[in-house]
This record gives sequence, C-alpha cells and structure tokens, in this order.
Amino acid sequence: MTASQQKSALHGFLAPNSIAIVGASADPTKRGYKAIVGLQEGGFAGEIYPINPKASEILGLKAYPSLSDLPKGADLALMCTPASSIPGLLRECGRVGVKGAVILASGFGETGAAGAKLEAEVLAAAQEANVRVVGPNTSGMFNLHQKVDLLALQGVKPGDIGIISQSGNMLLALALEAQAHGNIGFSTYVGPGNQTDIGFADYLRYLGEEANTRVATFYVEGFKDGRQFLDTAREVALTKPVVVYKSGSTEAGQKAAASHTGSLAGSYAMTADLLRQAGVNVVEQSDEILPVAEGLALMQQAAGKRVVILSDGGGQATIASDRLSEAGMELAELSDATRAALGEILFAQASLVNPVDVAGSTDANPELFIQCLEILAADPNVDMVFLVGMFGGYALRFAKELTEAELRAADGMADVAGRMGKPLVVFSLYTPAKPEPLLRMRAAGLPVTDSIEHGVQVLKALAERGGYIARRQGEEQARAISVDADMQACFTTARKEKRDLFEFEAKQLLRTYGVDVPKELILRSADEIDQAAEFGDTPLAMKVVSKDILHKSDAGGVKLNLVGADALRAAREAILASCKVYKADAEIEGVLVTPMARKGTEVIIGTSRDPIFGPVLMFGLGGIFVEILKDVAFRAVPLSRDDARSMVEQIKARKILEGARGEPPVDKEALVALLLNISAIVEAHPEIAELDLNPVIAYNDGYAVVDARVIVDQGE
Repeated sequence: MTASQQKSALHGFLAPNSIAIVGASADPTKRGYKAIVGLQEGGFAGEIYPINPKASEILGLKAYPSLSDLPKGADLALMCTPASSIPGLLRECGRVGVKGAVILASGFGETGAAGAKLEAEVLAAAQEANVRVVGPNTSGMFNLHQKVDLLALQGVKPGDIGIISQSGNMLLALALEAQAHGNIGFSTYVGPGNQTDIGFADYLRYLGEEANTRVATFYVEGFKDGRQFLDTAREVALTKPVVVYKSGSTEAGQKAAASHTGSLAGSYAMTADLLRQAGVNVVEQSDEILPVAEGLALMQQAAGKRVVILSDGGGQATIASDRLSEAGMELAELSDATRAALGEILFAQASLVNPVDVAGSTDANPELFIQCLEILAADPNVDMVFLVGMFGGYALRFAKELTEAELRAADGMADVAGRMGKPLVVFSLYTPAKPEPLLRMRAAGLPVTDSIEHGVQVLKALAERGGYIARRQGEEQARAISVDADMQACFTTARKEKRDLFEFEAKQLLRTYGVDVPKELILRSADEIDQAAEFGDTPLAMKVVSKDILHKSDAGGVKLNLVGADALRAAREAILASCKVYKADAEIEGVLVTPMARKGTEVIIGTSRDPIFGPVLMFGLGGIFVEILKDVAFRAVPLSRDDARSMVEQIKARKILEGARGEPPVDKEALVALLLNISAIVEAHPEIAELDLNPVIAYNDGYAVVDARVIVDQGE
C-alpha cells in the first residue's frame, strides 16, 4: 500500500467485534445455527445477535425480531435468509449502522436474467445503505485470530496464511490438508461468491494490510476486474507474497478475435503471465497451493535461483535435479573451496559436486549435516539449499540412540539457515511419520515436505518473488509518447468510415512513433506502377489494400518476388481478380508494394484489449504456425524494460533467437526496443483494439516489419 492510499474499509467488518445472525435458527442443520455454534465454540468475545422474529432465545442468546430491534448496531451481519429478502435487509442494515454483510443465499446472477436483476437490486441497496457486501452466493468467512468462524469448521488453527477462495469445497480441502500437516494455520478466509460489491483486488488489499497474514492466497475461477487485481498485486507483492491458483481458462474476447493476437489472448497462459508480471506466485497444481503458501510465509524470498542439493542418497537427489531443471531453476556450481571443505569432513566416496551426496557419512553422525550446510551456505554461488533424503528418520532407520544427535542436527541446521540468510527447504522420506527432528525444523521456520515436487515448487516460488522484488527496485519507468495529431486524425477517419486501418496506415502509425518500417508505395491504378521503378531491381512484394479483406493471403491478395513493371502489372491483375472471387463486393483501395525482406527469424508481436485485463502485449515465434505452436509470452501494457526483456527470454524458441544450425543470433535488444515502442503506441492510442505485426523478421542487426494490421475499436 502506498502512502497515498487509505486503509481498506474491509477491516471494519472482516475483524468484527459484533455480529448479527439474520435468520438465526435452533435447527442444527441450518447455517443460522452452525454460525452461532462456530462463534461460541471458537471463543468469540464480541456480541452475537441472533435475528429471528419467531424466537426469543437461540443457543442461550437473546434473539431479536429484526435488525431494527438491536440495542446498537453491529459490525457485521450474516444473512442466512432467501435471496428475495436481501435488498430490504441491506437497507435495514444501513439504518442501524451495520458495516458489512455476508450473503449466503444463491439465486442471483449465476441463475440467469431474473437473478441478475435481483443482484443489481442488491448492489443498489448496498450502495444506498453504505454497507459493503461479501457475496452473494458465498460460502462465508472466518477470521481465526479474531475468533470469528462463520463456517463452524472443526480443528482449523490460527496461522499466517490468508485464503480467498471461490470454491467452498476448495477451502474445505485446504483446511483438511492443513490439519493433516499439523503446523499450517490460517488468518482470514473469505468466499467472494459473485463479487457483486467486493472483488478480488479489494480482498488482496485487505490481506496486504492485515497484520496476522504473511501470505495472501487465492483460488480463482474467474476475475471480474483483472486489471485492478494486477495493479493491486504489483504493490502488495513488494511487501507480502501473493499466491494464486487459477482454475480453467477464460474464453472472454476470443470469439470476435480477428488477429493472431486476439485468438491467443484470454487463455490460461496469458492470465498466468500477467499475474507473474505483477509479482504473483502462480501455482499450477491444486496440491501445490498450501506447500507454496507455507514456504513463502516462512521464508518470503530468495536472492536467486541457484540451488544446491544436499542428500544422503542418490535416487531422490537425481529426481530433485530433474524437477529443478524442469522448473527453470539452476543447480549451483560449487566453488573449489567449497568442494575442498566438504572433502575434509565426508567419506572418500562422497560426491562433492552438485548434488552433494554424503554417501553414508552421516549415518552414525547426523550432526555432520550442520557442517555441510554451513559450508554450502557460505558459497557465494549458492542461493538456496534443498536437503533431500531420510533426515529425521535416522533414529527410526538405524538406531534409537541417534535421537539426540538428530535433534541437535535439526536445531543446528535451522540456526545456520537463519543466520546465513539462505533458505533451506527439507524433503524427507519420514515426513509422514512426523518424527521430532522434523517437527523441530518446522517449528524453527523451515519448510518440511514429503514431496520432492512440492519442495521444488517452494524453491521456485522463493526465487520468483526475490527476482520480482529485485526487478522492481531497479525498474525503469515505462516509455510514454505524445499523441501525433495526424495519426489521431487517421483513427478518426477510420472510425467514421467504420473500418480498420489500411496496412499502409498501420505502417505509418509505426513509422510516426519511431519504429523502423521498410519503405512502401500504395498504387491505386495500373498507371502508377511505373513509380515502383525507384526500388530498382530489388524483388518486391505486392499486397491488396481493402477494408473488406483482413486475411490477404486467404483471398489470393499477396504476390511475392516480383521484379520489373511487367511482373507488377500481371501480379496486380491476378490479385484484383482473385480478391473479387473471394469477396465480390470488396472495396479495393489499391495494392501495396514494398521490397522483399531478407531471410531471418520470424517473430510475432501483437496487442489486444482483453475485456478482463485490459491492453495486453504478446511476443513469440512468428509465421503461419503461431496459433498451432502457441510459443508466446504475454505482458500487461505498459511494459517496463525488464518486462520486455523477460518476454524474449521466456519463449521456448529463444534458442533459435540465440542462433541455431549456424545462423547468427538475432539482435535481442532491438526486439526489446520494439516491444517497448509498441507498448507506448497502444498506451497513446486507446482506439487500437488489436495490433498484429506478423511476421517481424529479426536479424543480427535489427528487424523488418513485414506485415502490420491494426483493428480499430469502433466505440460501439
């Protein structure tokens, strides 16, 4: 939160001192009963007001006929009543000073037009009454440090993980997983429901401020205002980890997409890229949510992604190496001094390269792990340590007499990790048995897991967050440009004529703002073909110019490698004839002639305005296979230089960009500059609905924009 921002209003009722249960019940099967039980058994110290016109007492508490009969207002009202009653109840909440309402009822926008109308009435009533609304169609909420549990869950302990989940069952699954783990606890949970009033960004801001929360964790099925969430995450992630599991993928914006960029936008891959750009740790498997959240809560971040594996067996070490490589992490290259120091304390058969295998050296002396860790953590090439094997189970596996030594080893390693500031993540075969040494390590603040894969994801998350914070500290401001009057007039004309920009206009747009675009001619009649003589003997490309023909190749509207006036005339006639067959009523402006680009590496750059996340820029392998291979990266506009550079480095085809099969590497910095330029153009011209540069030919000394397409937002 920046200094200029006010504290979230959600604190006033998500940490309430008084709660009204509207629709309170003496029936144990009803939520109006279970909520009161949850509050009483949880030890809530504030006032509980059951609201039920047919009861004078419920569960030993005085009941009131209505909210208006309360002796004083309440911070929070839990609505356990039918959907149709909610607008009136919200107005009543406003009259008695209730700050927020949790609406359990379904039957709103998720059910169709009638429900959507009722939901609009709910929002209007809430705004009129100045009451914030959780839901409707929510599973409820808890704040365990405030001893508020409106779900009446059993065995859930207070902790430092905040959870916002669109699925009540997902919250239940996480709660059960936390109970089985034994150490994980939660701060606040909210089921956002339909997000009629309060959205994900509001909850993120609240968790970012909430003192008992060390990591904000989200299960998301769909964002309503994704751009607001990104903007909020960008700031919260600087001070507190943010974890998101996004289920499924959106199709919003794809149906009407007319460009390659538009057809690829709205995907899960796009959402994940944009979240990571904003500093969010994205988990891709549901069983990774709690391990990653716990690891980040405990250790927050790492300085880099170089990991050393310390193991007492080869099998798990090999698996860990594979998983780390697949996750994009690096096996640290140990210094000569580190290997020499290890060699002095380990058996001769020990492996002194990464992974480090102690090869039985610790079987009778588990405290030797302390020295190993001290040596490894002191290596400047090491950012994190992954302890892999059967530590914690030595007394169970070898001899119970090792118990005290193993406990001392656990305490010693925790001390080293904390003192040297390098995260230590522990995987042990014996984690399910919960031996005391592993419990000691977890109590000391070390992530302990029974899954190598989960351990790797924790390491990856720590590295990602550390990288985000480092990038933000040295971040350059996104480039901004002044709007050119002639280009603004061009967009005005295109809108008036209900068309997109012609290709020559699109290229002029690029040229105006400093993009290097090859020279071209627009020929509107056969008599103008002689003007192409200025290109000399250079082979030329010819393309149709028509507002009615978007995909020129499909219409036979492209001819290549043309030399001489006769070839140009023949190509023009063939293009016009083919396009008339393709679309008989097409209005043809003329043909565009430009020199053929020399051979290079084809990439695509494009933008679209996603209905959820706003303007988004895409970069990837170009040409005709872009939609098949989908080797692309996305970032929200505006881009920083680090954003642009990371896009180029992210795609799988980056090795092609670096030079393959004897080809020279491309000029990556030229591509980075182009991405930043396109980002600035889109910022300056909100009239651009989609922009597609496909292909751009990348060279070792720059690039050539071969084709440019700009789809104009008609403002309808």
